[in-house]
Amino acid sequence: MSDLPRKAVTRTVKLAALPLGFAGRTALGLGKRIGGRPAELIAAELQQRTAEQLFSTLGQLKGGAMKFGQALSVFESALPEQIAGPYRAALTKLQEAAPPMPVASVHAALAERLGKDWRDLFEEFDDRPAAAASIGQVHRAVWHDGRAVAVKVQYPGAGEALLADLTQLGRFAKLLGPLVPGMDIKPLIAELRDRVSEELDYELEARAQSAHAQEFAGDPDVVVPGVVHQSDQVLVTEWLEGVPLSEVIANGTREQRDRAGQLMARFLFSGAARTGLLHADPHPGNFRLVTGDAPDGPPEKWRLGVLDFGTVDRLPRGLPVEIGTALRMTLDGQAGTVHDLLRAEGFVKPGIELDPEAVLDYLLPIIEPAQVAEFTFTRDWLRAQAARIADPRSPAYQLARQLNLPPAYLLIHRVTMSTIGVLCQLGATVRLREEMEAWVPGFAADSRTQDTPA
Repeated sequence: MSDLPRKAVTRTVKLAALPLGFAGRTALGLGKRIGGRPAELIAAELQQRTAEQLFSTLGQLKGGAMKFGQALSVFESALPEQIAGPYRAALTKLQEAAPPMPVASVHAALAERLGKDWRDLFEEFDDRPAAAASIGQVHRAVWHDGRAVAVKVQYPGAGEALLADLTQLGRFAKLLGPLVPGMDIKPLIAELRDRVSEELDYELEARAQSAHAQEFAGDPDVVVPGVVHQSDQVLVTEWLEGVPLSEVIANGTREQRDRAGQLMARFLFSGAARTGLLHADPHPGNFRLVTGDAPDGPPEKWRLGVLDFGTVDRLPRGLPVEIGTALRMTLDGQAGTVHDLLRAEGFVKPGIELDPEAVLDYLLPIIEPAQVAEFTFTRDWLRAQAARIADPRSPAYQLARQLNLPPAYLLIHRVTMSTIGVLCQLGATVRLREEMEAWVPGFAADSRTQDTPA
């Protein structure tokens, strides 16, 4: 039996059942309201059942469906609370786990990819998966030299499943759009589809992870596990102990939340500057708060553990200087100059006429976290931003429809927005401006063409 339901008909039926299920529950809810049941109670039941069906289906299918679910999960903070509540538990669960691949299939895959004597490479190998992701699952093991390692095994047929799922999801993207007000789901799905070949290539992932591990070796703030061994569809890396970020989001102390948030912001900006690579999958399942031997020690000693480098954006010169320059000019109120820069970079297409002051009014609330020395990210703040852009009566909505996101900035935009979503889930107080001044070219107050930090 297949480990992953990858036949086109099977997967299409499962995914096609999602919009049909949504419609059916809506009709059922209408019938119950006619029968006299309270609307609020019915709505809560419908939301809970929708969450259960949506994320159960995505998790079972793994592949592109689960990848989409993970990408969507970081935007949970933007949902209105009456909708977000029933979804939150399912989203968090999806970030950390999925139905495992059968043990016999894992062994068969390792024998095929590492050789029939694959067990000789390990002193110990735990058949129970420690984590599951969209295209593979991770097992804890002990390498033959005694090192604790994580062994990531790609699901058989993962590439076919990814493409099939994302193609099918794209067909009813409009139905999924209301899950995150103010966000166009279709470009997200298209961009995920464009990254399939890279994420399936564990050699590319090993190179990206090795580059980060070397650059951050001995770093006081960030730790990246080194690569131990890589072969076709199997990646072995050093094991990293730590508190999963999903646990910090659910039950973390104020100190844990703030430290994790500060380090996420630091890694977002400094990683691109220091390695020329942007980690492009910032959902909570890929991060750990590493407290080491002193979990009760001072928070400034805690580090951020970073996992999964299957998706990266290659930025040899770091983040584009135009980003920092535009942000600084926006904070300085230079409406005309900001408008001209956005037009030059393709954010305003030829033939589109915009009021520079209206552009400034649109941007300033979004970059509020960079206006102050420190900012507390909250779900309420993100919901307000999403609602402002999603309301057809709002000037922000009308202006957003006229702006364009150039392809070169698409992944940077998604990573930034995803990181902000995680910061809001954490409720972290972060000195964002400090990180941007240190690491974003062009943002520092005393420079408009600042070089990338060494």
